[in-house]
Amino acid sequence: MSLGIFAYTVPAIAAAVMVCVVEFSVLRTGLLRRPAYWISMIIVLGFQVPVDGWLTKLDAPIVRYDPDHILGIRFPWDIPIEDFFFGFALVTAVLLGWERARQRQEGSAP
Repeated sequence: MSLGIFAYTVPAIAAAVMVCVVEFSVLRTGLLRRPAYWISMIIVLGFQVPVDGWLTKLDAPIVRYDPDHILGIRFPWDIPIEDFFFGFALVTAVLLGWERARQRQEGSAP
């Protein structure tokens, strides 16, 4: 029995949504409203795209995805779109943790 998109696509999207839900309903650090955050995400993408593209290129993949477990949308350089959702969730979760810790140390956490 194949799990289909529930094996990778759904968890990737859920991770990104959950990070946003936690920020807007629990942490409320304001991080996602800061230009510096979005600049940092552009920097992350600047490294993620060439590395992930090299790892997932269809003509010589190092990492192979079961086509039944992803949507099949790949850009640029054959990167599955799900990788961007997971990347967003992971980097944002770490930055939110650091920001929350900084705010607590300064005594400004809600």
